[in-house]
Amino acid sequence: MPVEKTNKKSGFAVLIGRSNVGKSTLLNALIGSKIAITTPKPQTTRKPVQGIFSDSRGQIVFVDTPGVFKDMRDPLSKKLLQSVKESLKDIDMIVYVMDPTRAIGAEEKYALSMVDPLTQPKILVINKMDLTQKPALEDDRALADRFDQTIELSARTGKSIHELIQAIFDRLPEGEPYYPPGQLTNMPNEEWLAELIREKLFLRLRQEIPYTVHVVVDGVERRENGVVYIAARILTNAERYKRIIIGAGGRGIKEIGQSTRRELESVMDVPIYLDLNVETEPHWISSL
Repeated sequence: MPVEKTNKKSGFAVLIGRSNVGKSTLLNALIGSKIAITTPKPQTTRKPVQGIFSDSRGQIVFVDTPGVFKDMRDPLSKKLLQSVKESLKDIDMIVYVMDPTRAIGAEEKYALSMVDPLTQPKILVINKMDLTQKPALEDDRALADRFDQTIELSARTGKSIHELIQAIFDRLPEGEPYYPPGQLTNMPNEEWLAELIREKLFLRLRQEIPYTVHVVVDGVERRENGVVYIAARILTNAERYKRIIIGAGGRGIKEIGQSTRRELESVMDVPIYLDLNVETEPHWISSL
């Protein structure tokens, strides 16, 4: 008997744009769950994160990428830019995200130059439409002829999110899903936990210090009393940063641990014991 065609769509849609345009917030809104961490600081996203959207139409695998920086020569920025370039390979759709509160500058032009030569369908997303002041909105709209479709939305409020999902499905090829129904990300649990701790570090620390830290989760164990025990290490590249993270009398590391534990307990609905330590590791960037 002939195999019945389902006409379902599937494919990879990469989210790209300069830093702090709201790509990670958009990913979470598209999936309906907190997949990527979000902070007001640039370079929060350090590696491509996949969020998986599945319904009766098929499956979209969204790939959130680090923000595009131009002329940054430190080792971390170089590594992040390389990961963005790698994410543009073997994809089916480009979702280019812009922030209408910020003028188009050298970084925006550089990011656009990365996607201009690509032949895959391209959707321009103008984010943050919930904000009152959008001085660059008309300049962003003027780029519409470089894309197949333009969608104005708010990742924060969810406005027009469903319109974006439909626009992507309209352009995806037919195919079988890459992941089973119900799976929301390809990120291992330990990696997601490490990212959540790093989010709290970014939110608490000021200026350059967040960019000197990395988090590793060494173990997750459910104990007989029902408590989930998580052992994690914060790595930083200098003793002076280690002292700042720990804080006077250990207050800094205690606050980071408490805020992480509160969020984990609300998400996982189990008591959490977070064993958090800080270590100096000058070469942690090589592990990314």
